[in-house]
Amino acid sequence: MFDHVTIRAARRASSERFYRTVLGAIEVEPTYAGEELIEWDDFSILAADDRARPTRHLHIGFVARTRERVDAFWRAGVDHGYRDDGRPGERAQYRPDYYGAFLLDPDGNSAEAVHHGDTRRGGHIDHLWIGVRDLEAATAFYKLIARHTGLRDGRRWDGGVQFRGAWGTFSLVSDGRPVTENLHIAFPATDRETVDEVHRAATRAGFPSNGTPGERPAYHPGYYGAYVLDPDGNNIESVFHAAR
Repeated sequence: MFDHVTIRAARRASSERFYRTVLGAIEVEPTYAGEELIEWDDFSILAADDRARPTRHLHIGFVARTRERVDAFWRAGVDHGYRDDGRPGERAQYRPDYYGAFLLDPDGNSAEAVHHGDTRRGGHIDHLWIGVRDLEAATAFYKLIARHTGLRDGRRWDGGVQFRGAWGTFSLVSDGRPVTENLHIAFPATDRETVDEVHRAATRAGFPSNGTPGERPAYHPGYYGAYVLDPDGNNIESVFHAAR
């Protein structure tokens, strides 16, 4: 479902220490660590700056292969002084076999380790929860790009709409929580034409472009992407990776 999800950190070194600590406890190690960026396959951190402010009010759930790893994630966090946001335990309101634990990262984002019977294969991010100002407007945006990004309808509840991919979900939530800010989500595309279609569909519907379709060789040869802003100003990308 996610090619990658990127957050901006007010203090990148502090956020890097947090995520190295808790993700290491569920046996997820960085796949790249450079001066500007650190990434764990589909999750990455960049430093915030004057043009790109810190990501706030995001909930991100990471796949844990067992309940014991969920416990280890939480224990590693609290033992290193990070803030508890929910002890390990079952959350039957999500599904009968749902077992999760929650911590707050240095910018106050909610990070979870979760194990359940439908946890994702092929990536580390199980789900995102995104606070939105206007649920109807946000839902309309993601429905508009759904057929180009492989999204399909998930469950609905008062104040929330879920979208599903092959092995992950994200939910738009308007229940009084703060609005998620300065988030970047990239959805994979099967070809360049799909990238063009996402950008064209969104901009024709009045959503702002944040980068026209084109190659981004600074990332790697064959990287072809386009960017639009969702109704809350989050940066949404469609990206195609040509064979390297």
